[in-house]
Amino acid sequence: MQTILGAGGAIGTPLAKALTQYTTKIRLVGRNPKAVNPTDELVKADILNAAEVDKAVEGSEIVYLVAGLPYDAKVWQRDWPIAMQNTINACKKHNAKLVFFDNVYPLGLVKGVMTEETPFNPCSKKGTVRAKIAQMLLAEMNAGTIQALIARAPDFYGPNVTTSMLDSTFIQNIAKGKKPMLIGKEGMAHCYIYTVDAAVGTAMLGNTPEAFNQTWHLPTVAEPITPKQLAGLFSDALGKEVKYSMLSTFMLRIVGLFTPIVKQVVEMMYQYNHDYKFDSSKFTTRFNYTPTPYKTGVEAIVKAQLS
Repeated sequence: MQTILGAGGAIGTPLAKALTQYTTKIRLVGRNPKAVNPTDELVKADILNAAEVDKAVEGSEIVYLVAGLPYDAKVWQRDWPIAMQNTINACKKHNAKLVFFDNVYPLGLVKGVMTEETPFNPCSKKGTVRAKIAQMLLAEMNAGTIQALIARAPDFYGPNVTTSMLDSTFIQNIAKGKKPMLIGKEGMAHCYIYTVDAAVGTAMLGNTPEAFNQTWHLPTVAEPITPKQLAGLFSDALGKEVKYSMLSTFMLRIVGLFTPIVKQVVEMMYQYNHDYKFDSSKFTTRFNYTPTPYKTGVEAIVKAQLS
C-alpha cells in the first residue's frame, strides 16, 4: 500500500496518477478525498489528529506527505510541527517509509544556485517553519529511526493549478479579460517546476530504495525564465500578444490590505526580486529524466484553461 497524506490538489492528484506505474494499492487520505484511479482507497483524516493519521498510515509501505495548509504564517507556525510529528510517529510505528514533499523556503535568499547541499538560512516566517519541520525529519533520518527522503521543489505551475501566484495574478486575469500581472522585478529569472514532473519525480523517488535517507531536488528546467520570456510563451500559445504589468513589493502591500492571501506573499518577495535558480541535476542525471520544457507546460495551461 502506498499512501498519500494530503490527497488532491496540485501535487496530490498527479501523484496518485503517477503511482499507478508501481502499484494498484493506493490510499488517498484527506478531509474529503476523491478517487483519482478506479482502485483508490479513500480515507478521511485530519493530519492534525494523531489517532487519525496513525490509522491512515497503518498497513502502508510508503507514505507521501504532500499536504498543504492555509497560506498563513500563524497557521503554519501552529500546525505544521504537529502534522510532521504525527506523520513521523505513525510511520515509525508502522514501519513505513516517508517521502516528504518540501519547498525551497528553508533555504532563504540564495545568491547563486540552490542545490541539495545549500544550507538552511530562512529569511521569512514561513521559511523558518519549513526549516523546523524539515530538521525534525532530518534528525530522525540521521538517527536511523526512520527511512525517509526529502523531495524538494521550487514554485510550481501547470494546468488548473489554482494555488499558485502565477495562476491567481496572471492566468486567471487573462481568463477574466483583465490585465495579467507578474510579481517581482522585470528581468529577474525564476525557476518553476511543472506539476506533472514534480509528481512523477516524487513517485520515482518513493519507489527507488537507494533514494532514501537523502534530499533530492525534483526535475526542473535548468535555465530559469524571466517574466518577459514567460509572457512571450503565453503570447505564442494564445496567438496574440499578452501585455502584462509587474507587481512590486509596494503594490503587493497595498493589495494585501484588502486581500489576506496577498498580504502573506509580501515576506516571500525576495524570491521574485532576485534571480531564483534551482538545480535538479542530481535527479535528472540519476534517472535520465528530461523536465518538461516551459513551452510545453504553457501550451498545456492554455489548452486547459484559456481556450
